[in-house]
Amino acid sequence: MKERKFWSEELGISNLKENEVIKIRSREYLYKNRILRERNIYSGNQSQKKNAFAFKWNQRDSYDSKASDNCRRKWLVERYLGGDKELLKKWLTKGTKLLDAGCGAGSSALLLFGKQLKNINYLGVDISDAVDVAMGMFKRRDLSGEFLQADLMHLPFSGPVFDVIFSEGVLHHTDCPEKTFKALAKLIKPRGRFIFYVYRKKAPIREFVDDYIRNYLKDLDDRSAWEQLIPLTKLGKILGDLKITINVPQSIPSLGIPSGKIDLQRLFYWYIAKVFYRYDFNLKEMNHVNFDWYRPVNCHRHTSDEVRKWCIDSGFNIDKLSEEESGITVVARKK
Repeated sequence: MKERKFWSEELGISNLKENEVIKIRSREYLYKNRILRERNIYSGNQSQKKNAFAFKWNQRDSYDSKASDNCRRKWLVERYLGGDKELLKKWLTKGTKLLDAGCGAGSSALLLFGKQLKNINYLGVDISDAVDVAMGMFKRRDLSGEFLQADLMHLPFSGPVFDVIFSEGVLHHTDCPEKTFKALAKLIKPRGRFIFYVYRKKAPIREFVDDYIRNYLKDLDDRSAWEQLIPLTKLGKILGDLKITINVPQSIPSLGIPSGKIDLQRLFYWYIAKVFYRYDFNLKEMNHVNFDWYRPVNCHRHTSDEVRKWCIDSGFNIDKLSEEESGITVVARKK
């Protein structure tokens, strides 16, 4: 596997030595284990997220399974491509420079882009040590992705660099999603694409309960928070295994609950509290999903109008904006 040096070429640096410290645009970086890592102190919330996500992505047996991969791949393809995988050939031509903004363990990019990653310059950036997990995931698949550990608001690049920025479920975990979006948008070349997903505002009881649980967990260490969520995850499994459908006779606008038939677990899930359930996931895999939702202190939710305004203000045309109960998926192209 030939190692690419995309980021070093763009930043005008080369031949870095292990544990060497350099300064780029007034910020210090440490080169360690072949990854350039920002040394600046993050905000309290960003530091909490950094640690929580490093913990989460190191629990590989809670997400790296065939059932989990199939579920997530299907969801990604439906949301971004509308099921049309041929779009990837249009978006990711040979030599495309792609930034995975908030790459985590790199799994979303691997699942969505697949073999197209062999033909492009991929740079995964994350605030947490998950970049080390991502590098390992890419190496095992003989892919030459590069990685950078840094805050998305302060990346070392200046001016338009990337043809595509991909940010799957990350912007809402930053201190200010709109500011982060606009900072990243400046790094996209004209006619380049920004493809991303953010959480959508939920029904009022769900909003209240989610924030209550998040606040309940915030002072615990990550392992304790993981364990505290297991009873909630077990409740979701029990509700799902019941396979009971009820009929809501009339919509309840004050609670955001529509009328009609709905599975009991989904009624609880969408309108009371996030208790994730899938019949083909084990308990640990389901707890991973709940931890991903409840653990980060930063967990902003948005409306389509807000997201549309971000794009317009940053000079993007929106090719696709789809809204589900869970969130908002956008494919936008810079003018």
